[in-house]
Amino acid sequence: MTETRLREDLCYHAASLFDRGLTGGASGNISVRTEDGGLLVTPTGSSLGRLDPARLSKFDAEGRFLSGDRPTKEMPLHEAFYETRTKTGAVVHLHSSHSVAWSMMPDVEPDNLLPPLTPYAVMRLGKVKLLPFFVPGDPAMGDAVRGLAGRRSAVVLANHGPVVAAKDLEAAVYAMEELEETAKLALLLEGRQPRMLTQGQVQAVVRKFDVEWD
Repeated sequence: MTETRLREDLCYHAASLFDRGLTGGASGNISVRTEDGGLLVTPTGSSLGRLDPARLSKFDAEGRFLSGDRPTKEMPLHEAFYETRTKTGAVVHLHSSHSVAWSMMPDVEPDNLLPPLTPYAVMRLGKVKLLPFFVPGDPAMGDAVRGLAGRRSAVVLANHGPVVAAKDLEAAVYAMEELEETAKLALLLEGRQPRMLTQGQVQAVVRKFDVEWD
């Protein structure tokens, strides 16, 4: 895909996420890998609803800033996923309300944050890791992702928001939407003792769709 098309697609998906209320104000950031191994990244302080394709931050394959507005301060998050999951083609980070709310619940499982409510969260996300709270922009966020050694494609920063890596931008957006919808379901069903997927059902999904699940 040409860089021009990538720029347009990034802004299109960003605006769609913003317009549907998955992130607000100037929150959230997105990056996508270019054909030459570089990155296009949303600028710091920008609204995902009003991005200009020509002003996206551009990096070369060695991580050198080339052009555009100053990049998001949460570049350490993005860089850590590209370094540890070499097939990553895009990273999406939002402040989506239900995911953030679920990260604050006292009895969630940090190593497998989302309860097994639907097969689609298993298919698109695998296990989601809850990471501790970090001050926004803290490079330690990237260190925490590196500490997972590539074993998770999705994490949620406690009291902050989810981060999803995938093979391309569309897949990353779809996975992020699934994470938010699953967190929403979990909150709706909290305390109601819903019928969740059994261990056997989860494993059947994992096997059929070749999901990373350790």
